Amino acid sequence: MDYYNILKVNRNATLEDLKKSYRRLARTWHPDKNPTAGAEAEAKFKQITEAYEVLSDPEKRAVYDQYGEEGLKGMPPPGSYSRTSTAAGPSNFRYNPSDPDDFFNEFMASNKPYTFDQDRRRFQPTHRTSARNSRSEASSSSQKEPNTSARQLEKPPPVEKTLMCSLEELYNGTKKKMKITRNVAKPDGKLEVETEVLQVEVLPGWKRGTKVTFDNKGDTLHGYLSQDLTFVIDVKPHDTYTLEGNNLLVSQEIGLVDALAGTTIDLKTLDGRSLPVSVDEVVRPGHEIVIENEGWTIRKEPGKKGSLRIRFDVTFPTRLSSSQRAAIRRIMGS
Repeated sequence: MDYYNILKVNRNATLEDLKKSYRRLARTWHPDKNPTAGAEAEAKFKQITEAYEVLSDPEKRAVYDQYGEEGLKGMPPPGSYSRTSTAAGPSNFRYNPSDPDDFFNEFMASNKPYTFDQDRRRFQPTHRTSARNSRSEASSSSQKEPNTSARQLEKPPPVEKTLMCSLEELYNGTKKKMKITRNVAKPDGKLEVETEVLQVEVLPGWKRGTKVTFDNKGDTLHGYLSQDLTFVIDVKPHDTYTLEGNNLLVSQEIGLVDALAGTTIDLKTLDGRSLPVSVDEVVRPGHEIVIENEGWTIRKEPGKKGSLRIRFDVTFPTRLSSSQRAAIRRIMGS
């Protein structure tokens, strides 16, 4: 068998690579999760466990890399001339595979606080107890307390939905009503579609990627706790403002005359105010005016905001008359 191919890793795989691959493949092919696959699942699970047991052990891996599967069994490699070898040869090493199920439980107990519950057909959180005794202990516990469960149901990952907001809504805060539809378990165990309206309170200063979670408002899956429902904030494009970190950016066009002679521009802020901005300097394309504390609310620093950055672009006339050219030369002194 090609143990590297079985675990879907290359020959330079680290121990962490092996662990990740084994955990994923063993969960996928565990016979208790594949009752309909029968012998195929058992065979796959056994191969996956054997491959990890060998490659995760430096001594076994060295023998396998040099002599192959025959070397692990104490047999001479193909092409050798006898069934004996020197003290350093493979005939001095014999590998007996562990029970796949026991090995898997021991791995899960030592690498992550989970074990596999055959009766419920799922992974359950538990304490770091001996993996080889976990099932017998669970069985004896259920016999002593037939009306109680030794473990809690697993919580599946949350359902995520995008919540689009305008910059104004995120700047000022708002309340949005969201209509949801979900599967809910009834007392008889049947699932029924239920519609509900949730109110999401959006706080001032939230940004794209902010998450707000409603416990148990996702779907109910058979054999699991209800999923949580998480709304993930996204931002609608704005005609005037762009959010960069904690700063608000405005791209402002002005004509050449205003760029040279100065002007005043009026901006409507995200909270509805009129903000006059005096342009007193000679403005070149890319010039910025920075106004402190007119940017985005910094939630971790109450009362503090970022900056408003006004970035200018200068529009030039497409043509000038002779008299205009002469006037410009006279005024500019050349």
